[in-house]
Amino acid sequence: MRWHAAYAHLPGGLARDVLLEAEAGRLTGISTGVGATEAAASGAERLPGVVLPGLANCHSHAFHRALRGRTHAGGGTFWTWREAMYAVAGRLEPDSYLDLARATYAEMALAGVTAVGEFHYLHHRPDGRPYDEPDAMGQALVQAAAEAGVRLTLLDTCYLAGGLGADGHLPLAPEQRRFGDGDVEGWVARTAGRRDHRDGGPAHLRSGAALHSVRAVPRAALARVAQEARRRDDPLHVHLSEQPAENEACRTAYGLTPTGLLAAEGVLGEGLSVVHATHLTDDDTALLGAAGVTACFCPTTERDLADGIGPARALLDAGARLSLGSDQHAVVDLLEEARALEMHERLATHQRGRFSPGQLLDAATAHDTIGWPDAGRLAVGARADLVAVRLDTVRTAGSDPAQVLLSATAADVDTVVVDGRTVVSEGRHTLGDVGHLLAQAVSSLWATVGP
Repeated sequence: MRWHAAYAHLPGGLARDVLLEAEAGRLTGISTGVGATEAAASGAERLPGVVLPGLANCHSHAFHRALRGRTHAGGGTFWTWREAMYAVAGRLEPDSYLDLARATYAEMALAGVTAVGEFHYLHHRPDGRPYDEPDAMGQALVQAAAEAGVRLTLLDTCYLAGGLGADGHLPLAPEQRRFGDGDVEGWVARTAGRRDHRDGGPAHLRSGAALHSVRAVPRAALARVAQEARRRDDPLHVHLSEQPAENEACRTAYGLTPTGLLAAEGVLGEGLSVVHATHLTDDDTALLGAAGVTACFCPTTERDLADGIGPARALLDAGARLSLGSDQHAVVDLLEEARALEMHERLATHQRGRFSPGQLLDAATAHDTIGWPDAGRLAVGARADLVAVRLDTVRTAGSDPAQVLLSATAADVDTVVVDGRTVVSEGRHTLGDVGHLLAQAVSSLWATVGP
């Protein structure tokens, strides 16, 4: 397999006239200064515009895609939005979850995403009883990703409590029962048998773990989940300080911030991704940076829910890494998430150039934070993930190819190759009309939920 690009973002920077060669899903050769005529003679496929490495959507709740455009009447808060989320979650079954997730992952592929980290907590029947196949909902996600042509990191989430109050953790509410496994050992038992590409399981699957939050996982369970993730060599993710109310509850219950609590329980470390990290103290930022964690920002969700603007630059300066996710999928556009990382910093600091285009691309391609260390760069030996972004659209015409993340959107993605297989060509997914698939999945679900 050969492709030729007028421009490509290589690890050393932007290069011109690049010939990329691959075999068995891996890049085997990268040559620069190869003219279009010479490349065509070798049978190379011409890719339009500028080629990027595959993008990594490091934080996803696939079922939240059904909420897009339906949560804005009357304004509301994060907490009223959560009630709508529970209503959708309560109606999903494995078949409808498959339909919605397949269409959602296909929408991601159209946006240049080649791997997604799914923060998965819809484990059981709506009343909390296990399915006959205990991992039925997880298997629906695995199948959805395979059919959409993207790799999946299934961040199986431990969710044990209904919230955190002044007197401690609350029991799961009825609408939360399907999220819980009773205790940590129940979570361990349900997830222990899942195999991924490392041990003969599906080639597109990577297992991972998640703590929902310090609200939903009692202190005594935090270290046990982290230990299990480390034993399995799995990435570990956690929602952290998304809302001031979370911080206040944690301080009241434990006398610590959520970050301080994770530090006290030995959860912080290089294998950890903290999602949102919006409301941090200076001490929190220092702790996270010193531990070398990854901070996963989801700017379009954080602004949609009025969460706030997190300290992305300060975390990077402190020693943390950055990744990106589309979270609730109010927008599925990793190019926009990357651009928003910079634009939100501009709004917060009144300064431009808080991140270089290269730093934004690093955040948008952080596959290793979801367990794919051999992806996210155009280099020999890496996975053959390619994203061709057009430079001749009404949004990108005239743009410097080195700065395309500051002008392009998902609509400008022309071609997407995942592990050497073309999933999107000329802006069209191999599944066909993804908009139609989404409309069917979402409208069918809301027909059972109500307006």
